[in-house]
Amino acid sequence: MRNAGLGGWPARRAQMTPSRPAFVFRDRTLSYAEIHERTTRLAGRLRRAGVTAGDRVAYLGPNHVAFAETMFATHKLGAVFVPLNSRLAAPEIAYMLADSGASVLIHAPECAESVRALTDIPSLTAVVSHDLYDEWLARGPDTPIDVPVTLDDVALILYTSGTTGRPKGAMLTHGNLVWNCYNLLVGVDLRSDEVTLVSAPLFHVAALNQTLLPTFLKGGCSVVMPSWDVERCYDLIEKHRVTWMFGVTTMFAAFAGSPRWQSADLSSLRSLMAGGAPVPPSLIRTYQDRGLVFCQGYGLTETAPGATFLEPAQSTRKAGSAGVPVFFADVRVVRPDLTDTAPGEPGEVLIQGPNVTPGYWNNPQATRAAIHEDGWFRSGDIATRDEDGYLYIVDRAKDMYISGGENVYPAEVEGALAEHPAVAEAAVVGVPDERWGEVGHAFVVPRPDTHVTGGELRDFLLDRLAKYKIPRYVDLVDDLPRTGSGKVRKWDLRTRARP
Repeated sequence: MRNAGLGGWPARRAQMTPSRPAFVFRDRTLSYAEIHERTTRLAGRLRRAGVTAGDRVAYLGPNHVAFAETMFATHKLGAVFVPLNSRLAAPEIAYMLADSGASVLIHAPECAESVRALTDIPSLTAVVSHDLYDEWLARGPDTPIDVPVTLDDVALILYTSGTTGRPKGAMLTHGNLVWNCYNLLVGVDLRSDEVTLVSAPLFHVAALNQTLLPTFLKGGCSVVMPSWDVERCYDLIEKHRVTWMFGVTTMFAAFAGSPRWQSADLSSLRSLMAGGAPVPPSLIRTYQDRGLVFCQGYGLTETAPGATFLEPAQSTRKAGSAGVPVFFADVRVVRPDLTDTAPGEPGEVLIQGPNVTPGYWNNPQATRAAIHEDGWFRSGDIATRDEDGYLYIVDRAKDMYISGGENVYPAEVEGALAEHPAVAEAAVVGVPDERWGEVGHAFVVPRPDTHVTGGELRDFLLDRLAKYKIPRYVDLVDDLPRTGSGKVRKWDLRTRARP
């Protein structure tokens, strides 16, 4: 087989384990043999639509087996897959389609209104809705396709959150994705009978490359949820005997906050994995007290995504740590002059390895700013390392604020607030202050059936944080604004904050 990339995976898996279930979606189960046939037919249809090696094929919609099928079919042709965030507005989607030069868009019915609003995208020659997807696919030829693809060829363009300016399209090669899978398989004892719950959005790299792709590589079964729903999550775990799941902090907090938490049968779960944002130690203890193995890692879209991982054996002793560098990557924590920090000293995280992006699509300036000549990627994240080399993520560099000449990292303050029994979630941003330069503004979501005031929360922090770290303002809110991956939109909170 000349396709050394992901496009060859369905054929290889179908040869090894044809009858084993590959995906469960709602009430439908698809075997590896069926996935191979369907992706071959879909690739044939894409080829008829003019897609050739290097062309871009976009997908817009919530989690669905069609996402994975479109990705594999695109890669069978040596083309580049562009997953789009279905929660974005039409102008944002239009920008990404135009910037990537996508020639085909496959979308879910839920996104039809956004698709109808798309205008002036010269590269786009074919648009296919899920309503016609199965019919479109079925008419494709089942002739085997074997296009030469190397591990150095670009597999994905993933648009990073545009916190400042336009979002950037991070390129990930087939090699980036494969090496990330290797790193994960070293850190997690993934089995061929794994039943993985895919509940986070697949248009983000963590759900795609930390759960679905490693499970497919091992020949396990991915149970795909269209979107995150706590009660549905409990149902699927019990029905399919789910063994492994990934989520972000907010998902795991909601899961543990359910009335079903104490009584549900979770005995099938072998491991839980969190990422995307720092996890409060109190939440980790909640899962450990339930007898569950709760691990976390750290990474970025640009690192495909795993950069560090905390293995299960260390999940109690090093609770709250993001772990050590993954097996096939190196991680440094450096000062502004790029010298390594001492243990406990905050610094920026740099990553180097075969999982690191070659750069940003059509954006050499952003690529030069992010990647050193020697291949080290600048994350923009702040972390410390302990004496054993374990990484502790402090915060995003841009989220840090300076109060009275002292650096304040919101994640530390949020973790302290999360210790209060009445706090479900908290987010902290820096706001201008005439005396101190900046002070903290906390937005707190109380737990149901509790009562707490901002003053009580500030008093609660007095024994836990230095005074300059305690937020000047505390607002109690019903919820927090979020990105498509579930992260808190700090930039939205800054617009709400007091002047």
